[in-house]
Amino acid sequence: QVQLVESGGGLVQPGGSLRLSCAASGLTLDNYNIGWFRQAPGQEREAVPCISARDYSTRYEASVKGRFTISRDHSKNTAYLQMDSLKPEDTAVYYCARGGAPGGSPIHCFSVYEYNYWGRGTQVTVSG
Repeated sequence: QVQLVESGGGLVQPGGSLRLSCAASGLTLDNYNIGWFRQAPGQEREAVPCISARDYSTRYEASVKGRFTISRDHSKNTAYLQMDSLKPEDTAVYYCARGGAPGGSPIHCFSVYEYNYWGRGTQVTVSG
């Protein structure tokens, strides 16, 4: 079964940390763009960070830069999102996604149209 499964979400106080995982089964993450997106109620889905397959460069949405870190573990076929110094405005459902074509460019890794495979999401709530 081809799937991406996110885990690690939950309720955390402002200033706290969470580490999200995205485990892939039935498909490989190697050589594909990987993105983490989030969607708050009534808002569009937005890219948070992504990592390019082509040069392993990373991009971060401005509001999370310096607080979030994307990474990938080839041996575990898993991607991660480390989130520190969380703020209430980070509250959303977080999704991981894998690009549709191998060797994805960093230019495209922030676009939802780059991705063919999506997880079901994990809720992150930041509240004190």
